[in-house]
Amino acid sequence: MIKDKAIMIGAGLANMAAAVYLIQEGHWKGTQITFYSLDDHGSNDGAETAAMTDEYWNKNHPLENQRGYVARGGRMLNYRTYVDLMDLLGRIPSATEVGMTAAEDTRDFDARHQTFDKARLLEGKKGILDAGKLGLNNKDRYLLTKLIMMPDSKEEELDNVSIADYFENDPHIFTTNFWFMWETTFAFRTQSSAQELRRYMHQMIYEFTQIEHLVGVNRTRYNQYESIMLPLINYLKEQGCKLILNRRVTDWKFKETAMQDEITVTGLKMQNTLTGEEESVEVDDQTAVFFTNGSITDSATLGDYTQPAVENADYGAAASLWKKATEHFYNLGNPDKFFADRNASEWVSFTLTTKNHLLLNEITRITTQLPGNALNSFISTMPITPLGHKDVNMSIVVHHQPHFTTQKSNETVIWGYFLYPRRKGEFVDKQYIKMNGKEMILELIGQLAKVDPGPLNIMDKKEAILNSVINCIPVYMPYASALFNNRAKADRPEVIPVHSTNLAFTGEFVEQPYQMIFTEQSAVRSGEIAAFHFAGVSMDKLVKTPRYDKDPVTLAKATKKMFS
Repeated sequence: MIKDKAIMIGAGLANMAAAVYLIQEGHWKGTQITFYSLDDHGSNDGAETAAMTDEYWNKNHPLENQRGYVARGGRMLNYRTYVDLMDLLGRIPSATEVGMTAAEDTRDFDARHQTFDKARLLEGKKGILDAGKLGLNNKDRYLLTKLIMMPDSKEEELDNVSIADYFENDPHIFTTNFWFMWETTFAFRTQSSAQELRRYMHQMIYEFTQIEHLVGVNRTRYNQYESIMLPLINYLKEQGCKLILNRRVTDWKFKETAMQDEITVTGLKMQNTLTGEEESVEVDDQTAVFFTNGSITDSATLGDYTQPAVENADYGAAASLWKKATEHFYNLGNPDKFFADRNASEWVSFTLTTKNHLLLNEITRITTQLPGNALNSFISTMPITPLGHKDVNMSIVVHHQPHFTTQKSNETVIWGYFLYPRRKGEFVDKQYIKMNGKEMILELIGQLAKVDPGPLNIMDKKEAILNSVINCIPVYMPYASALFNNRAKADRPEVIPVHSTNLAFTGEFVEQPYQMIFTEQSAVRSGEIAAFHFAGVSMDKLVKTPRYDKDPVTLAKATKKMFS
């Protein structure tokens, strides 16, 4: 049903993309679009620490040290697959580079700072591993090939099948360089969805052939807030869109119908998180509602150099509202699959800011690569998995500097994460989730020390490195990998559910044919689909999705790589 106004619940990438497409393809005016959201950056964040401490999830956990920078996470781009994202960025001006679109900005930077990872995996007593040797045996190859060759029509055979289930009779695969790189490049766990693993193997099959160097990875000039979100915010404000922040939408009002399956939103309830006041908004017949029904950064909390991040038990703002909708209608998915099992989804990350480049230079020496190319993952000294295997302890991303536009020339910003935050450190005898920023730095120095080729060891510079620290911000994210949780296809709503007259679901907790999630690509495409639907734009105008899994040359290269 064609509409002429829109309410956006959530101001993340998906809904902002929808707004751009409504304006440019639907020929709407920005004044026809209103956002209600807790913040205006979604998961594509990055800011000075002081700016983050007053946001909704952090305001009840004040930090003593608010200096430095924080990015809860960051996602690698890939032009070949992220076709909808690049289309979107090509429609808006860069926020930092005069005369360039946001897409031209990213392509310009990436062309001059191409990724070639020389130290993807590191292990004590071995140093930099030859990760191009994937370590697969014939059973591994058979099961991976079976997954790659499975057609879309058979995908439901993997409903509620975890990766551990799929490889139940092949535990060897979890000891391979392939797995160490795959889990840390994309953030899969053994309990994640095999269905989603299949989608990644299909859409990223060409990356399989170069995963040890990440040469297919593209980077933005700065953090993803300043390089992706800020251009969108600037453009939408200039177009007259209303961004009303500090609002948590808490409940729905739906039209009563005889069959109780027509989905028509007639009103919203929300809380002003600054004043605590309850507010309501009526939704008329000409208004579409775009709802981002889950966020991987909901309920995230910050720590600092001396304080660990406090665990927040909140179910999440977006997921709570999604759950309210499922109480009214039967075909809107199952949020508990994604937000009721933190063991399957939680991470701890950290953002480290230093006042000189001592640590940065030491990492460059140890990994033999310049900043901007690296995703370095450290393999444990001892077995640490339930199956008695070694696994990756922690990973770091060493950005090209500066990573923030306000960063001083002598400052360094480094990001890292622990995929399993309940495991203990090798150099700090605590669970990662209980470490403060200083302890995370000590764990990092220890991991670097055990792979340091010498002749002098980084551990000899520990005190100088600690003295260089401005701040280190731990971030606990209970739902960071929730979108990978084991599931069935029916557990996520479609972008436009059956019998919906004015409600669309957007983001990475929606079901889209073939699309993999945890990527800006799927988020943008969901917004694009929803915008086209309510603006009456033909779906034939959607950006075409490439199918590398059907390309014989790509498949041949992947087959050859399996035997490396």
